[in-house]
Amino acid sequence: MRVGKTSLADDQVCDLLEAHQSNMYEISPPGTSFALDLTGLSGPTISLFGAWEDNTLMAVGALNRLSDTEAEIKSMRTHADHLGKGAAQAVLSLILETARTEGVARISLETGTSDDFKPAIRLYLKNGFVPGEAFADYANGPHNQCYHLDLQPEE
Repeated sequence: MRVGKTSLADDQVCDLLEAHQSNMYEISPPGTSFALDLTGLSGPTISLFGAWEDNTLMAVGALNRLSDTEAEIKSMRTHADHLGKGAAQAVLSLILETARTEGVARISLETGTSDDFKPAIRLYLKNGFVPGEAFADYANGPHNQCYHLDLQPEE
């Protein structure tokens, strides 16, 4: 498996991100999905990452810089054909490494609360994220929850 930065110039990345956004709208009650579309993922504060098996994209994720010291994870998605292969962990690890290198002190994310989100929540908990207060423009509620991880510089 190869992991690295990617961009919206890759059709596989765009296809997986569009499928992710569509699925988030399908499984989330109206007004509770904050998945970014391709325009939202093209901004200057966004870095995209991917995991590939040969030339096939397995998973994607994004790092959105909120400030000099805070960032959030967006659009984590593993292609259905590649679930259970460690691709999401590989992308998340690269996002966290990149955030540390760039001086991020705290990384956060917003996710859903239904059973559909349990695999992602398990991944985040396994990597040290803890449930916490809402951040940015999010609000915790019956369908949304926020997680945070304080990052320590690698020594």
